[in-house]
Amino acid sequence: MTVLACALTALVACQNEEVKVDRSPLPTVAAPPYICEHIPLRAVELMTGVRNPLVRGSFDLTLAGGLGDGSCGVYQREGNRLKVLLINLTPGGDRKVVEEQLEDGAPSLPEILPGVTGYYFKDTGSPTNMAYALLVRGEVEINIQLEIGAAGRDNAADVLALMKLIAPKLLTDASAPSPTPKTPTPKKD
Repeated sequence: MTVLACALTALVACQNEEVKVDRSPLPTVAAPPYICEHIPLRAVELMTGVRNPLVRGSFDLTLAGGLGDGSCGVYQREGNRLKVLLINLTPGGDRKVVEEQLEDGAPSLPEILPGVTGYYFKDTGSPTNMAYALLVRGEVEINIQLEIGAAGRDNAADVLALMKLIAPKLLTDASAPSPTPKTPTPKKD
């Protein structure tokens, strides 16, 4: 009976322990292992709180005239296997969408690469810590949708940090802005 009481006490004590959130900053350099060939697993695990997630998708950087196309979905392993993160690379980016969001007060993404514009935000009313980032460069767009972020983390900072990690890997030379042509100097007669 004493052994049973001790075991029950230990079980209750373990269930009442608070789960600690890993508040480590996301890496500043993309390093393996990767999911979907380009997304650092460590960054995904930190921002979602999901260890060893289920992953579906890929990117093909040769499609759409070299602009690239693809997506990467990240899911919980347990329960209903809910989607926690979705990253899309699509041709057809529209700077006007970014400009409208910036005018409405969304924070601007820093210039991660020349010719990019974007925004990010955290859904303050979301019980699942949703955050979003969108980047446009030329005719290509990358968006990050954090559907279920780790509680206790700065989810907006996480999508910003992930964008800094993946944009240089996913944006090809085809999306680079064209160099401004030099105006010829008029010749004097």
